Amino acid sequence: MASPRAQFPRAVAAAVAAAALIGLASGTANAAQWPPLREGAYLYSGTHGTGKEVRVDLDDVGTCHALSAPPRSLQIASGSASLVLYPGADCADASSWASGSLAQTDLPWAARSYRVVPA
Repeated sequence: MASPRAQFPRAVAAAVAAAALIGLASGTANAAQWPPLREGAYLYSGTHGTGKEVRVDLDDVGTCHALSAPPRSLQIASGSASLVLYPGADCADASSWASGSLAQTDLPWAARSYRVVPA
């Protein structure tokens, strides 16, 4: 039977190895296609931050904006604003989706309109 002192270094080594693997996996996933995270909000016509980029004016709170090219992903880094996206062109559809103020994500559907809201 191994002593408790002998088991502790093995547990620490296993935890360090697991943390390293998690770090490598997350770095690989982020490096796949997403542009670097930067301040502001951006909508992309493709998934994972690819395709045509549209910069969102985060100071224009409450105004409904119709989109000519529906985005499939978004990136936002803001301490004070978030986005609510809608599948319809008039921001009135009950199936809205809210981004939060720090996100890099694919949308559940192609958005046709959005509104900036306080975070």
